[in-house]
Amino acid sequence: MAKLKYERPVIKKMNAGLMNKFGTRTEFQPVRAIDGVPVLSLIEGYGSPLFVLSERQIRRNYQSAARSFKTRYPKVQFAWSYKTNYLNAVCQIFHQEGSWAEVVSGFEYRKALGNGVAGNQIIFNGPDKHRNDLLLAIENDSLIHIDNFDELYSLIELCNQINKKPRVAIRVNMDTGVYPLWDRFGFNYENGQAWNAISKIVASGKMQLVGLHCHIGTFMLTTSAYMAAATKMCELATRCKNLLHNPVEYLDLGGGFPSTNTLRGAYLPGVDTVPSIDDFAEAITTTILEYGFKQEELPLLILETGRALIDDAGYLLGSVVANKRLSDGRRATIVNFGVNTLFTAFWYEHKITPAQDFTEHTEDMVLYGPLCMNIDVVRENISLPLLNPGDHVVVHKVGAYNMTQWMQFITTRPAVVMIDEQQQVHLVRQAENLEYIEQMEQVPAHLNSHSLDAPSKERNF
Repeated sequence: MAKLKYERPVIKKMNAGLMNKFGTRTEFQPVRAIDGVPVLSLIEGYGSPLFVLSERQIRRNYQSAARSFKTRYPKVQFAWSYKTNYLNAVCQIFHQEGSWAEVVSGFEYRKALGNGVAGNQIIFNGPDKHRNDLLLAIENDSLIHIDNFDELYSLIELCNQINKKPRVAIRVNMDTGVYPLWDRFGFNYENGQAWNAISKIVASGKMQLVGLHCHIGTFMLTTSAYMAAATKMCELATRCKNLLHNPVEYLDLGGGFPSTNTLRGAYLPGVDTVPSIDDFAEAITTTILEYGFKQEELPLLILETGRALIDDAGYLLGSVVANKRLSDGRRATIVNFGVNTLFTAFWYEHKITPAQDFTEHTEDMVLYGPLCMNIDVVRENISLPLLNPGDHVVVHKVGAYNMTQWMQFITTRPAVVMIDEQQQVHLVRQAENLEYIEQMEQVPAHLNSHSLDAPSKERNF
């Protein structure tokens, strides 16, 4: 009988508190301070609602993730995913820690350059790279990850005109056992599209094929999918070397690692079900190391991890506006931030805690935002202590995507502050006002009510 492969034991942290009907636990503890700074002083100084970022937690997350991979694999490079949170203060922390930049648009590319990232340390992904964006990326020797054949042919044509050989990779999509497949982006592995694209790049002689890239999905809850992806990427890299005599320098496994947020509709909380960065690192690095590369030929491993590095470093402070009873008897509490500000409320059942002392009485309730829309639901069902107008709440794990996908709709976007490692508070983005919102508008002269010589017209109906 074959000996079973050893699997190391894993210890999972469990929550404390009272059991709910699913066996998980709910904890009520007021959050009066973030990184030692009182919540009330933050609201008094910068308004409510207010996003708060913890520099200490961002650095801790990055250093922990880097250690997870670099202790298992000799050549690792992280590239900060700009779309996750492209506030310059956030990006600068990751770059200080040694992270490259991963961008998916010309706008993000120019932000990375503005943040001082060297061109050869910018990875340019995405399906919509304009001609001027590509020219800028080529000029700066950036890594261009080709998404589709139209982009590939455009690049070949561009190279003919400028007589330069950009460094490129292709994005590969594949079946990793997780459905639905993420096959919208890149070239498919199973039907031969990926190999066809690789062959065309090498045969053209116009570009340097230096890497292979995949991004198999978002909020991935299984490590086995990354094992499957890494295996197929290694197979493509080996074929490039053996059949095309073009060894690749790196394998980019993309992002997709989940944070410990709880997905909407999930029975168990994310902290009990989400694999750790160590789990993903073990799966990916073991697969590559055991594939059969010679030690000196091991490819650089690139990770584009986003939300797992910053979600738990972000908080949203808000205030209670009112309470009411719905027609079915449920309690409804209205807060001063909605889904335009907390976009991830569409995805997550965010942990929300009071920011002050409260009574022992709790009730299941709906948590609404202030927008005049039925979809403005922050939490469909949450058990909280009874909150009164003027009370404050803290929403946890909001660092990813909210400050890039938020919308100016009915209410303006709030300020963002960052607490540094010395517990000093820094304003990193001002709250918007009417002047900011209107500065891009232009009113035609005949519609300007302030014009003294505007003609008065009567209309007959």
